[in-house]
Amino acid sequence: MTIPLRTKLGCENNELQTPKVFEIFGVLLPKKALLKTILKHIASQNNFNCLDSKPLSGGDINEVFLLNCSEGNFVVKINSASKFPAMFEAEAKGLQLLKENSNFKIPKVIATGTYQNTAYLILEYIPSGKPSKNFSEKFAEALASLHKTTAGDFGLDHDNYIGSLPQQNGFCSSAPEFYITQRLEPQFKMAAENGFQFKNLVGFFKNISEAIPKEPPALVHGDLWNGNYMVSETGKPVLIDPAVAFAPREMDIAMMKLFGGFSEEIFSNYNALFALGEGWKERLPLWQLYYLLVHLNLFGSGYLSPVNSAIKKYS
Repeated sequence: MTIPLRTKLGCENNELQTPKVFEIFGVLLPKKALLKTILKHIASQNNFNCLDSKPLSGGDINEVFLLNCSEGNFVVKINSASKFPAMFEAEAKGLQLLKENSNFKIPKVIATGTYQNTAYLILEYIPSGKPSKNFSEKFAEALASLHKTTAGDFGLDHDNYIGSLPQQNGFCSSAPEFYITQRLEPQFKMAAENGFQFKNLVGFFKNISEAIPKEPPALVHGDLWNGNYMVSETGKPVLIDPAVAFAPREMDIAMMKLFGGFSEEIFSNYNALFALGEGWKERLPLWQLYYLLVHLNLFGSGYLSPVNSAIKKYS
């Protein structure tokens, strides 16, 4: 099964990318000048004196900038407030959950808000560096600790986003119920609206219900591919861009495996600290299906073949 390569794609879906020229206060400005103006207003709203700004590598839907202010350096993410309502508020809650319940370095949330139709999230700036000698061990320890954080039910007290797509987090008493009703069914429905059809899902859902291990809910990052972690200047693992929930922990493991970029040492160390259930490697396609459906709905038919392969395995 060939999986299309995922990279940080810039801002394909971001309204701020087009057109090339904007009107603000009755004056036509090129995009670069407009963004500088917006960023200065965002800084001012939060009592920062912005001296300069420069773009950082963006994510799939947001534009990301480094703000150089008199008060220090900050990262600001911006997108369309009308297109992605409450996205950054949900991300801020997710970052706080990770910060409170893991040993990963997590950027501190400074502020969320809007300026005109631009939503923003201001974060602590964490300079990047090289992995420490025991980076894989520290990553595994932090991930195992995160996954040992549990709750009475699967789900979360608020919905959030996976990429630019809304992600439901309704409370469920079992892992199969959560994975089917809160993860797969919304994506299959969206895929159908996008013109993709899948047969015999009732039988498929029955089969995966029997295959999903009976483990308690775990606090997961939710979108743990190699673009959503970084290395701090002291060599420690940092997590960004969460899609958190209390969910089956194998979902994080499966996402880490889907696009690569994590050493095998991380998985072996993790398994030594918090052993995965028998047959976890065989279940990877089951959990990867959710992320493949997300990519199918975001990026199109290039992900259809791996989606069908995952479905076939359990049909």
